Amino acid sequence: MAISRREFVRGGVAAFTVSFAAPAFLSDLARAQGVSRRNLVVLYLSGGNDALSTLIPYNDPQYYARRPTIAIPAGSVLQVGTDSSGVALGLNPRLPGLRTIFNSGRLALIQRTGYTNSSRSHFLGTDIWSTADPGSPDGTGWLGRYLDQLPPPVDPLTAWSTQRETPRTLLARTVGVPSITNVAGYAFASPNPGTPDAGFARETATRISSHVPVDQPHLAFVNSTAQAAFATLDRVAQVGTYVPTVTYPNNGFAQALRMIAGAINRGLGTRIFWVQTGGYDTHASQNPNQANGAYSGLMTTLNDGLFAFYSDLLNQGLLNDTLILQFSEFGRRISENGSNGTDHGAAGLMMALGGTVRGGLYGTAPNLAPNGNPTLENNNGDVRHETDFRSVYARVIDSWLGASSTAILGGDYRAGAPAIL
Repeated sequence: MAISRREFVRGGVAAFTVSFAAPAFLSDLARAQGVSRRNLVVLYLSGGNDALSTLIPYNDPQYYARRPTIAIPAGSVLQVGTDSSGVALGLNPRLPGLRTIFNSGRLALIQRTGYTNSSRSHFLGTDIWSTADPGSPDGTGWLGRYLDQLPPPVDPLTAWSTQRETPRTLLARTVGVPSITNVAGYAFASPNPGTPDAGFARETATRISSHVPVDQPHLAFVNSTAQAAFATLDRVAQVGTYVPTVTYPNNGFAQALRMIAGAINRGLGTRIFWVQTGGYDTHASQNPNQANGAYSGLMTTLNDGLFAFYSDLLNQGLLNDTLILQFSEFGRRISENGSNGTDHGAAGLMMALGGTVRGGLYGTAPNLAPNGNPTLENNNGDVRHETDFRSVYARVIDSWLGASSTAILGGDYRAGAPAIL
């Protein structure tokens, strides 16, 4: 069933829905029973990441012929071995932390992920990856459907978006997702903070929101949203006192990961986190030799944030309960353009990292020779997908979330799923 733009906006902006009148004891009960709560952190690189600048086939002469200006020099790549087709590969030189994780066996690099007839549109491409439905990408998100199948009552903090609006991936029909960008700002805004009146005002607002009239659905929606938000304020506030074991970079991406680490450390019971970082629509300024080049900066931000997060969880013994899954809406074209950048392409690169990830190189690198070989498409201008992105989702759903991928994805993609878990 399709979801209108109005329904999507309402679902994305709202912090919670009616089903969120759930008691906080749910997460407490899980901890008391000694249940290990697995965390899935979905990382979205917004804009369409250039896979060939992240994972480089540094011995392929066609890579340098088709990218005479923006190719990463072979001598500077961080070598990670050869894939099953015998192609030597290396990470971008700005990713030393990820190479360390790879060498420890906890980073999986999944090459040529995508789908048939890849969309080059940011909006449609994102919708397709979010809904896991290339044919009709106008429904709920694939993780939203996971949330919908959880038995009620659903804990209000089962999922958490670090962005201002809930991403379509987490859009569900019966479960709302809070958008918490800053723990300090997620608090009751009293006109008289720090006074007894503040407590009285919150108590009064809580009582008002407890009235959920069945004959007034819009008021019921507003009140139940407020009611669930009030129930989570004190729990989220615990994250504000978190002291990490490492120093996180002072940028939005790294600080969002720091907040997630705090939520995991405090045992709030959140199963799914969403974090994203933008700037990957690199139509220009990809020259690796250019001072302060745009793509080099993106790689530094990605590396430093992820390595701090990984190290922080590792130091606390929380890494085995955490899986980070990265995607972008499409890859980019093989040949550079006239602005020292790359335009919208097709297949891209996915990454998975965590304490139980089976690290390594998955899939095969494309043959970049423009001679009609089957690894390319669109007149040899784009990389053809080899691994259906839904098979990666299937592996995560079945092996990590413990749900049925066939039910959630509406099809069986298990056969081609890379064994990353």
